[in-house]
Amino acid sequence: QVQLVESGGGLVQAGGSLRLSCAASGRIFSINDMGWHRQAPGKQRELVAFITTGGSTNYADSVKGRFTISRDNAKNTGYLQMNSLKPEDTAVYYCAAAVVTTALTTPYTYWGQGTQVTVSS
Repeated sequence: QVQLVESGGGLVQAGGSLRLSCAASGRIFSINDMGWHRQAPGKQRELVAFITTGGSTNYADSVKGRFTISRDNAKNTGYLQMNSLKPEDTAVYYCAAAVVTTALTTPYTYWGQGTQVTVSS
């Protein structure tokens, strides 16, 4: 089994910064794409950013230039650096990772439990 545990959420004023972490543990052979999603109250979950094994990144238009996704493959950990936070960034943030558990299996996407980010105006 594989577990993803997010950390780093909290309450911050507008204009502030937070850094989210997503640590994967368990039976891991390799991790392909990793991504961060968020869900605000009354809204659908949306993709914020993702990063490939090779380090290519993609961002939602709403966070481009403010958020940076990265990963440490040796630690099976992903990060989301969030700068210039806005009240509209308030949401529960979830990490997801496409994990390969053995050399013979295909990737399966695991999700973390989510971490709350609240940005006050």
